[in-house]
Amino acid sequence: MLVGFGNVGRQFVHLLDELSPALAARGIEPRVVGIVTRRHGALFDEAGLDAVAAARRVSGGSVLGSAAPPSLPDLVGRLRSQRVETRVLVETTTLDIRFGEPAISHVRAGFAAGAHVITANKGPVAFAYRALAREAAAAGVSFLFEGAVMDGIPVFNLVRETLPGVTVRGIRGIVNTTTNFLLSAMERGEAYADALARMQAEGIAEADPSLDVDGWDAAAKTAALANVLLDANIDPTRVRREAVVPDTAGRARAALGQGRRLKLVATARRRDEGTGEVDAYVQLEELAASDPLAATGGHGNALELDTWPLGRVVITQRDGGLEQTAYALFSDLITAVTRGRGRS
Repeated sequence: MLVGFGNVGRQFVHLLDELSPALAARGIEPRVVGIVTRRHGALFDEAGLDAVAAARRVSGGSVLGSAAPPSLPDLVGRLRSQRVETRVLVETTTLDIRFGEPAISHVRAGFAAGAHVITANKGPVAFAYRALAREAAAAGVSFLFEGAVMDGIPVFNLVRETLPGVTVRGIRGIVNTTTNFLLSAMERGEAYADALARMQAEGIAEADPSLDVDGWDAAAKTAALANVLLDANIDPTRVRREAVVPDTAGRARAALGQGRRLKLVATARRRDEGTGEVDAYVQLEELAASDPLAATGGHGNALELDTWPLGRVVITQRDGGLEQTAYALFSDLITAVTRGRGRS
């Protein structure tokens, strides 16, 4: 079942169709039985929906069906009634930067239905990771969120699955595509408004881009990374942040003239190993050309993990966007189904 059917959710169902051979090779035959949205209505059919056709309808401005989505209790009941090998709820609603709701409630509804939950929404991880991880374990289901940060590059999976025994001491990175694109464009002399309009036209920046340019999106991602990788217990309101505004253009061009790059850098570092407290902030920094983050331009993202005993590990994504975020949902789906089979 899909909760939320915006740009990422619709791209996800297209990927399910396009990558169906990869799923079939693993013996996975997904069936979308429900789509629940806030603005476009809802659909439910236990025999399966034509999700691609539904995505095209919504993209064309049509509604899906009933004007009022089912209530959460109804959603839980319909999920629980499905007689299938694995139940999965895919949550892609918009981030609420104040409390992380209603996404957190959607995640809990999935757990109550015995469903694995996959989300690209940063809210649940940024506001309630510890509690939700415990609840998922108690319910015997997976809580996966690779699409919440870095547009699908496997940051959380990398640490969890391939770095046994490694301690992450800190993170620093460029994690917001819109502001990174803005800074790169303004270096070249492009107007702030024009560059931002391009990001909105591509569906990467929202119609109201304040979450991006005011630093809130990066703050939420920083909180999510800190909570999962540094065992912190913070939310975005505890991440100091700086905005990217039209006047930032002068700073960006001046830095470039000195052989440096102005970047909005997200940082979180353990303050004290004994307490688990972290310092977390998002701020504009002039980076030397030799800094791996300085080379991240346009649509790119990059994250540096300060680890023991491996030292510093840098993960770079050259092309971030909707398809990459949708792929994170796709890879999490395979993980959830594989885990579910292991537990059955």
